Amino acid sequence: MRVTQSMISNNMLNNLNKSYAELDKYFNQLNTGKKINRPSDDPVAAMNGMGYRTELSKVGQYQRNTNELHNWFDNSDAALEQATSGLQRIRYLAVQASNGTYDEAERKNIAKEVEQIKADLIDVANTSVNGKYIFNGTDTDNPPIADTDNDGQIEFSFGTGKVNIEVSANTELTANIDGNTIFGTPGTDEDLFAVIDKFIDKLENNNEDNDIDATIGELDKIIDNVVNARADLGARMNRLELVENRLEQQEVIASSTLSKNEDVNYAEAITNLITQQSLHRAALSSGSQIIQPTLLDFLR
Repeated sequence: MRVTQSMISNNMLNNLNKSYAELDKYFNQLNTGKKINRPSDDPVAAMNGMGYRTELSKVGQYQRNTNELHNWFDNSDAALEQATSGLQRIRYLAVQASNGTYDEAERKNIAKEVEQIKADLIDVANTSVNGKYIFNGTDTDNPPIADTDNDGQIEFSFGTGKVNIEVSANTELTANIDGNTIFGTPGTDEDLFAVIDKFIDKLENNNEDNDIDATIGELDKIIDNVVNARADLGARMNRLELVENRLEQQEVIASSTLSKNEDVNYAEAITNLITQQSLHRAALSSGSQIIQPTLLDFLR
C-alpha cells in the first residue's frame, strides 16, 4: 500500500487529538476530584455510583425521620413527666385531705389547688408539636379536649390509631402514645378528669375520710398507667437509638464505597498527566519532523 504525505499528516493529527483528549481527561479528574465526569468514562462505575447515591439518599431520609421521632418522643416524655408530677401532687393532697383534723375551709382550699392542677393536665393532654396534637391518635389536627360551651365543662375524646414513621427499610416505629391509656376513656373507672372532678366535689362538700380514701386508690391506678406508658416510651427511645447507630454505620459504608468508586487517586492522576504530557510533547516533536518540507520552505 502506498503511503502518502496526506495519510501521514492525517494519522499524526488523529493521534494528537487522542492525546489532547487524554490530557483533558486527566485535567478534569484533577479539577473535579472525580474519576468519572460523564457516564461514557466508565459505564459500570457510573451505574454503581447511581446505586450508591440512592442508598445514601435513603439513609439521609431515614435520619431525618429519626429526628422527627425524637421530636415526638421528647415532647411526649416531657408531657408524661408533667402529668406524673401533677397526679402525684393531687394524690399528696388527697392524703392530706383524708386527715380527720382538716376542716371544711382547709379542704376547700385544697379543692382550689386541685382545680389548677386539673387545668394543667388539660394543657398536657392538648400538647401540640409543630401543630400536631400528639395524644389524639391519627387525628393530629384537632385537640382531644375542648370546652365547647366556654362554661368550664370539658368534652374530650382521644383518637385512636398509631402514627408510624419509617426509620429503615421495612421498619416503622410508633411515634405517638394512646391518650386513652393515660387520661382514660370517658365513662370508665380510669377516666382521669372524672376522678378529679369527683375528688373536688368531695372536698367542697367536706365528705367523710373514707370517700377520699377511695379517690387515692383511683389515683394510684391512673399513676400506674402513666408510669407504664412512660416505660413503653422509654423502650421505643432505646430502640430508636439502636436504629440511629445502624443508620450511621450504613452512611459511613455507603459514603466510603461511593468514594472508592468515583473519587480520583491524586497521585495516580498526576503521574498519568505528567506521562501523557511527555508523550504529547514527543508526538509533537516527531510530527514536526515527519511532515515533509514544502515549496514555501525553499522560498524563504
